[in-house]
Amino acid sequence: MSAPRLKDFDYTGCYAYSITSNCNENKEFFTNSKIVNNCLDVLKKVMNNNNFYVYCYCFMPNHLHLLLAGKNERSDLNKAIKLFKQKTGYWFKNKYHQQLWQTSFYDHILREDEDLERAARYILENPVSKKIVIDFWDYPFSGSFITDIKNLID
Repeated sequence: MSAPRLKDFDYTGCYAYSITSNCNENKEFFTNSKIVNNCLDVLKKVMNNNNFYVYCYCFMPNHLHLLLAGKNERSDLNKAIKLFKQKTGYWFKNKYHQQLWQTSFYDHILREDEDLERAARYILENPVSKKIVIDFWDYPFSGSFITDIKNLID
């Protein structure tokens, strides 16, 4: 699969993005808390080191949703996602002898008039819409690295 990126946009700077990355062959790897927790640790480090806020994440059984925003002009989405997938994929391959990620990822660049709250709610409501939980607060594999996420979505 080729990268579905916009040709005239460099994905660098203070932009907000909704990201979806699928597991290889749509396998349900994210039902295991050890796998999710390892990916979360890497996500936190990589996004922090690459100048991104992680407004929310949701590890669905066979894919990952992220709501990210660049902190400054050096925030490079392609670099950050590539590094995250490389690090988690390498760990997963060594531990489970399988490929974790499908090639590339899907992105939506939020426009200035688009609401972070709406994007966050869509991501966090995913387990509810798939009938995994009744209330998204009950889903164990979603959350935020922003301390006031409750204020963002309430």
